[in-house]
Amino acid sequence: MFDIGFWELVILFGLGLLVLGPERMPRVAAKLGRWVGQARNMARHLNNQIRDEIEPFESGLNSVKETLNKDVRDDFRARRPEPGQPATDEASSADSASGESGKDAAGTDKPTDKPADKP
Repeated sequence: MFDIGFWELVILFGLGLLVLGPERMPRVAAKLGRWVGQARNMARHLNNQIRDEIEPFESGLNSVKETLNKDVRDDFRARRPEPGQPATDEASSADSASGESGKDAAGTDKPTDKPADKP
């Protein structure tokens, strides 16, 4: 978190010793240690609370994700042609099923790739 090396700590300790003196330095260091411990404990407690609140949502999302993956996988397998059979386009198979190859879903004429006969 903080990029404080050994020599920086030595300088801070020396400054603290000069400012506070040898009588108060141990008490201040102990109090500072307790504060750091309490801050770490509070951060750990907050982290655990957040994790406990998020866990039910994560498990629900994971189950939805698994269900969607399974549905997509099943749909893909259902649409995949058997080995040895040619792949069919869904639009052409839908046209042949409806029996109106020259019409779209609304019943209007579909444009074709064939050039029109010129008179």
